[in-house]
Amino acid sequence: MTSPGHGTTRMGANTPPTTAGLLICEHCDTVYRRRPLSRGEVACCERCHNILERHARLGPDQLLALTFTAMVVFVQANIWPIVTLELNGRPSSATLWGTIVTMWQQHAEVVAVLAALTLFFFPMAKMLLFGWVFWFARRGERGPGFRSAMIVLHYLGPWTMSEVFVLGAMVAIVKARVYFQVVPDPGIFAYGALMLLITVFGTVDLRQLWDVTRERSR
Repeated sequence: MTSPGHGTTRMGANTPPTTAGLLICEHCDTVYRRRPLSRGEVACCERCHNILERHARLGPDQLLALTFTAMVVFVQANIWPIVTLELNGRPSSATLWGTIVTMWQQHAEVVAVLAALTLFFFPMAKMLLFGWVFWFARRGERGPGFRSAMIVLHYLGPWTMSEVFVLGAMVAIVKARVYFQVVPDPGIFAYGALMLLITVFGTVDLRQLWDVTRERSR
């Protein structure tokens, strides 16, 4: 079942017993025969109504370009100051890593480690893996370690929290205006752009890479 139209055919008694081109619902295990989706089509499960797959609007070439763009923005977001606080004429700028180091020095080691992982290491690993799989996928191939990269990307998905950081920083900036003169710096805008790019990647069904790529010939 799809909206709009029908993007899958449910397996029945008269369906040939082949495993090629099958689509299995992750929630109720109903098996469907996959067919190409038109622009804007979304395939949904007839039993539990969960989304099975969407039409891929972006190809490997476009996704690779977005990955390189995200890498550039990521570097800028971590180099540039995020915000400048001024009290009694004394400005103080803060970067992400400066804030993490300060939290560590203030004996908030757990928070510092979580911030470093979710705001730097996990997003960086995710973008590097994106670049790796898309670089080969644009030629219709699966690069070395493709299976492992896809597994890691699946588990990294919920742990990149740049959007949470941006929203938290915006709330903190608004509240800090009561006590300080607050000036948003380029770093926070770079994180905002990174948040939009991560949102775009969140709409990409990476499972479709299995369909558009093949094992490299040795």
